[in-house]
Parts: sequence; C-alpha cells; structure tokens
Amino acid sequence: MTGQPGRTGRGGGQAGAGDLLALVRTGRATTRGALQQATGLSRATVGQRLDRLFRAGWLREGAGGPVDSPLGGRPSITLEFDDAHAVVLTADLDTRHARAAVLSLTGEILAEHAGPLAVEDGPDAVLGELGGWFAELLEKAGRGADEACGIGLAVPGPVDSETGLVVQPPIMPGWDGYDIRSRLSRAFTQRTGAAPVPVLVDNDANLMAYGEQRTGYRDCSAFVLVKVSTGIGAGVVVGGQIFRGVDGGAGDIGHIRVGSEALCRCGSHGCLAAVASGGAVARRLAETGVPAASGSDVRDLLAAGHPGAAALAREAGRQVGDVLATVVTLLNPGVLMIAGDLAGTSFLTGVRELLYQRALPRSTARLDVVTSRLGDRAGLVGAGAMVVEHLYAPARVEERLLALGV
Repeated sequence: MTGQPGRTGRGGGQAGAGDLLALVRTGRATTRGALQQATGLSRATVGQRLDRLFRAGWLREGAGGPVDSPLGGRPSITLEFDDAHAVVLTADLDTRHARAAVLSLTGEILAEHAGPLAVEDGPDAVLGELGGWFAELLEKAGRGADEACGIGLAVPGPVDSETGLVVQPPIMPGWDGYDIRSRLSRAFTQRTGAAPVPVLVDNDANLMAYGEQRTGYRDCSAFVLVKVSTGIGAGVVVGGQIFRGVDGGAGDIGHIRVGSEALCRCGSHGCLAAVASGGAVARRLAETGVPAASGSDVRDLLAAGHPGAAALAREAGRQVGDVLATVVTLLNPGVLMIAGDLAGTSFLTGVRELLYQRALPRSTARLDVVTSRLGDRAGLVGAGAMVVEHLYAPARVEERLLALGV
C-alpha cells in the first residue's frame, strides 16, 4: 500500500531522503521498488527524494538487478552509494607516534603516513603537525582538500563524546579539556586553504573496536577489544554501536586496582596498567639491563624472540586475563580481541590461561579470543567509520542537503 506514512521515518513521520540513503547504504533496499516497499512512500515521492541525493552526488545507478515481477519485464536498476564523491581524513595518536590516512567513504585507505609525534608536546603542536600531514596525504592520494568531508581522531585517553574533550587523561599531559575539534579544524584549513570540516574525536580503543567489528565481525552483537600498549584500555561495541558510558569513561580497565603497590601514571597505586601494560613490561626489562623504554620496544623484542620479554609478556597476559574474566562474565561478548604492542602469542597465552580458569564456562562457551585483523590501521578505519556514520545519518543528511541547496 502506497501513500501511507513512511515506515522508516523518524518520530513516526514520513521517511526523508536521509532515510532512503540509509536503506541503500546498508543494502536493505537498493531499488526504487524496494524503497517504496520499505518506506510505504509513493513512487513519485521516492523519485523526488532520490533526485535530491543524485543531485548531491551521493547516489549512483548501478547495473540492472533481477526482474521483480514473475510476469517478466525490464530488470530493476540498482541504486548504490557513491563513495567517490568525498574522502575522510583520520589520525590515530599514540604516546610517542601517530598514524594518519585518507580514506574513501567505504573505508578503503587511499594514502597513509606514520611517524614520530609525542602527545607530551601538547595539543597545539601535535594537532598543528597533523594539519600538515593531512595536506600532504591529500596530495599523495590525488584528492583535493575540498573533497574532505570530515576528520576523525583517535586519542589515547577518555573522551566526552558530546563535547569531544579529553577528560583527565593519565598519559596526555596538557590535553585535559582542550578544544581539539576547533584546533584540528583550524590546522586543516591553515595548511590546505579549504573550508572548515567537522572533526570528531574518540578514544583509541573505542575506535579500534569499532573498526574491527565493522570490518570482520558485523554479526557479533557484543564485541570487546583490549588494547595493551603504553597503557591498557578496552573498546566495547554492542548492537553495532560503541558503548561509551555516561561521559566516555567506559572501557578504562587499565585503572582497575589489582592489589599491587606499583605507582601508575594516573597517580594511584596498583592499577592494572602499572603492572601489565607495555610500558610496565618495558620498565621491568630495563631493570634487568635490557634496553626498552616503551610498549613498542617490547613489541620489537617479542618479534625478535627475546626470552625475557616473552616471559614477562605472558605474566602480563595472566594479570590482564584475570581482570578480563570479570569483563567477559559481565558483558558475555562473542569476540574478545587483543590488540596493541603486546598482542602476540606470549601475552595471548597468558590471557587465555587465567580467563578460562576464572570465568564461568557459561560465559566462555561461545567466546572467540582472537588478535587484531587490522593491526595498526584499526583506529584509522574506526575513525573513518565514525565520521561517515555521523555525516550520513538521516537527520544529518537532511541538514547537509539543505545547505547544498538541493
């Protein structure tokens, strides 16, 4: 039945152009007939709303699909999201280095750069440098600065998703409450001459989890990623959405107390990160005369087969696994992914030993404990997906179409 209120519209109203775009992007309806059926809109109304999306350059016609009617006729023309009309810029900050990229709207990395960049140098200097990286990457990708529709940034600290502000980050001195969005947008404009673009910021473990879940585990309704590098943090994706808590503090398992007297960088004693992070393992190695100053140094030692590093990584894995037994019991995830500098065989072995020993069998019966698929690119891919989902959400689409005058 046509002409009734659109079934996918917001607040019970008719489905708008943004709702139609969402149906096409997700593959739930990719022909005009399927859109009519999904929304209850008339053929003419669907056509009018699709015309706005075509004029914006966001949709294109694909090949003809199978004939819808058993009586035959012309095949239906499929509709596709045109991912070539814009690009997304992303960056992933660690404590001592960073990675940045230009991505297509479907997550393909078009150009990438990694290099030293210390968060302790402060937000003004770091974000200014990223602006220069973005300018060079756009040129490398052969894309104009005006084609960038947004920037996504992953940072190693808790982020209030409403404001984009980092909140009391233990390993980011000088960043607490700093207006990252405005500074990075300004740096991009200064280095490229392009108009300002939206900037979104989130915790690195959150965005790594989002990138990994969307790329390899879309059917997993409860997904947990634990990043073990200089510090320890977790990202949780439930029902396809990042779970952030009330103010961005969810997943900060590195500051769970584990009974040790070790001093943590947050100022407290006995935090998990103080005894089981890459930084903690590096300190213990340095005490024995092994040159190691960070989680990345430990990663290099593990790759070289250093027995002392392997033994300490396994011990750290056991300590993290003990905490993860509670996490798994609480969240009952289908996938638990270990990522970061220590995410190798030794650490994973330690995690599994304590996790399966301490967690109830019911909690682990259908659990897959795995390592990262995307590796160092997980945060970049997750940041890109965050920007695209924000910019092409139905309500935002309507705003952007009006701004474009279509």
